[in-house]
Amino acid sequence: MKKSKFFILLLTILPWLTIPLLGKRTIKKFLPGALFMGIYVTFEGMLAEKRKWWWWPVNVKPNVLGELPLIWGPFFVGSFWILKYTYKKFNLYVLVNLLVDSFFTIFMLELFKKVGYGYLVRINKLQLSIIFLIKSFVMYGFQVFYDKVIRGEG
Repeated sequence: MKKSKFFILLLTILPWLTIPLLGKRTIKKFLPGALFMGIYVTFEGMLAEKRKWWWWPVNVKPNVLGELPLIWGPFFVGSFWILKYTYKKFNLYVLVNLLVDSFFTIFMLELFKKVGYGYLVRINKLQLSIIFLIKSFVMYGFQVFYDKVIRGEG
């Protein structure tokens, strides 16, 4: 149990150490998209918990989703990095997301299982990959919408 709690702590904190490298302009530009997706994925996690799509046996606190460190750590910070280098280059954005999501479903899920952090239950890796792909389109679409409608760009 201590091993998985330490793993969760690292998983949450290490991505945040890269935030200063993004630059203020990038953070300001992509914060709406990253926040939107963080909230979206949090609600998705609540739905997934009810439908038993996956299971996170280690909880940070009672009644708190076990996947919150994953959502607000690497997923949230990773959204900034992916948008920074691929925004307005849609084909590259899709390719990068496919690579990152594949790495997660192939390697990270095995690592999570090994340390006792998380497991797929009622969905398989292909279904999870499709969910990830849909989320990447939603995030990109939200950022485009935000830039055009809210900011009035382009």
